[in-house]
Amino acid sequence: MRRAPVLVLASASPRRRELLGRLGVAFDVDPAGIPEELPAQDSRAERVARRLARAKALAVAARYPALPVLAADTVVVRSGRLLSKPVDEAEAWSMLRELRGRWHRVITAVAVARGRRIWVGHAVTWVRMREYSDHEIAASIARGDPFDKAGAYAIQDERFHPVAEYRGCYCNVVGLPLGTVIDLLRRAGIAVCPSPERLPPECTCCPLLASVRSRRGLDTGS
Repeated sequence: MRRAPVLVLASASPRRRELLGRLGVAFDVDPAGIPEELPAQDSRAERVARRLARAKALAVAARYPALPVLAADTVVVRSGRLLSKPVDEAEAWSMLRELRGRWHRVITAVAVARGRRIWVGHAVTWVRMREYSDHEIAASIARGDPFDKAGAYAIQDERFHPVAEYRGCYCNVVGLPLGTVIDLLRRAGIAVCPSPERLPPECTCCPLLASVRSRRGLDTGS
């Protein structure tokens, strides 16, 4: 028997759905469907991501007065430029060539709306791409992989394997920083105590998740 949902995920992303499911909470899915317009520069990249996550959560929360709503937004920042999801093949080529062999930041903001209250947080991960070839870029684009991903890549892509190394939260790069999610859900009054075996293996060495999981009695203030 399906458990009654305790929250709503305001996202169509299968990756966010899979990650949230690892926390062991029952949830429904209702994408916000609002435009994700980004400014050209990164002077307030974290603020941009937080604003979009907040807008998504509030848009869906209006339809669910009895349930908390969780939303997220991910942006990639390279050399002062914000990268969202590529709109076509040319933009995917441009993004992947720009990122190749270089460091960049991945920022995912998370918002949880419950009634008239909302809690917002974000995580930042530094990522260095490997020196992949133009042929590998073409193959990734031919498979259609880049088009629903900020920065045109997925860290977990086992065929392309674009990432050489990262510093920070792995799940943040996938699209949902679980440490931040647990913190915000607890603040919204939802107890989350995931079993270690349900979490991605990369989470076992994540200091952010370890610190959040060890905390008790978090307040529910905004």
